[in-house]
Amino acid sequence: MGEQAKSRNDIAWEALFEKYKILPRVEADGKFIISASRIKEYREPRLMAKFDHNINLPHIFAEHNLAILPISRGDYIISHFDAYQPFETLDKSVTQVSLPPNLQSLDANNIPSEAIAINCALASGMLADFLGEDILYPTVSGRMGSGRFDFEIRNSSTLAPTEVSVVNSQIEIDAAFEGVHSLSLLEAKRDLSEDFLVRQLYYPFRVWGGRVSKKVRPVFLVYSNGIFSLYEYEFKDPHSYNSLVLVKHRNYSIEDTAIGLPDLKDVASRSRIVPEPDISFPQANRFERVINLCELLDTQELSREQVTEEYAFDIRQTNYYTDAARYLGLLEKHYEDGRKPVYSLSPSGKRIMNLNYKQRQLAFCEAILRHRVFRDTFHLYAETGSMPDTPSIVEIMKKSGLYKVESMSTFVRRSSTVSGWVNWMVGLTV
Repeated sequence: MGEQAKSRNDIAWEALFEKYKILPRVEADGKFIISASRIKEYREPRLMAKFDHNINLPHIFAEHNLAILPISRGDYIISHFDAYQPFETLDKSVTQVSLPPNLQSLDANNIPSEAIAINCALASGMLADFLGEDILYPTVSGRMGSGRFDFEIRNSSTLAPTEVSVVNSQIEIDAAFEGVHSLSLLEAKRDLSEDFLVRQLYYPFRVWGGRVSKKVRPVFLVYSNGIFSLYEYEFKDPHSYNSLVLVKHRNYSIEDTAIGLPDLKDVASRSRIVPEPDISFPQANRFERVINLCELLDTQELSREQVTEEYAFDIRQTNYYTDAARYLGLLEKHYEDGRKPVYSLSPSGKRIMNLNYKQRQLAFCEAILRHRVFRDTFHLYAETGSMPDTPSIVEIMKKSGLYKVESMSTFVRRSSTVSGWVNWMVGLTV
């Protein structure tokens, strides 16, 4: 990893590993306990020890298959922990719900935070439907002490369990809803990711599992682009961190999500082709994440480092996805102090983000289809009913005057963006 590709967390953790010989200690003792005060010698612990997704881990952690967990108010444990869980998709359908018509302070087109997403989920009835509870009462939320508990976590190096003791660590619960039969603890996110840190569900589960006699249900809520995705998990063995399984998954929307292939053909027919910009042709296969990046920048501008540290990107992906959004004219980049890249929504991006669900998706499709390579690939799909193969997409790319795409290997690699984005558009009609 080049020096320019290292984050401040990477640099600080490398210094800590060197100063306290952390890696040899982990190999000798199976773990290393580090205090917040030691971490603070180099950077604030809240920035140095909170990695919600595996991809956010500092390079030295990823390289040696390590993870970090809090065990008290001021101490953390580092080991070869299997600490993250991939998201699974059990259901791709979307259930339509609606907000009560007399509500004026909640707007389905404007959900800028996890807290507002939770309020919309409650007010629309989707939480009651998902949880099977007729009445839900909001109860505990915010930061609180964990008390004392022990658990086993799988060692990803030996596959044997490691015993961990937690004493009054700080936990945070985004929301809790109690019904007649259960207490549901919600963790809410607005950033799309491949996985999540199990601790976010496990520590609150252990705390409240010991305080109430009702069933405690850990629930993840992910809100992005008008879709509320709810995941309910169960820890089969309460003492085991890695025993969680996904028991239910469902998607909801407060807005009309009905889009048909004729809608896409209409957008393609009226979109005006634009010249290719002097920006690297995108290498960002998941268009959902381009949209999610626009959502995250909807209310604030962020530096490249902030995007990388706060959301489920590494530096390479931050570059790829910000370039992809800039390629479509959705983002703008300027330099703070002449050297630090800072990103904000463009006027076009702001306009699109203020549209309702259906018009927003079609506006994103128009931004894509204004580029000849995507327009021609979509037309070929519409004619044949199937996605063109890689050689066919590469031929279209070669005729489209792409900026600095020259070698065959680059054409082939970037063709996955073309198929990925066209598949996203077609997927809107499912």
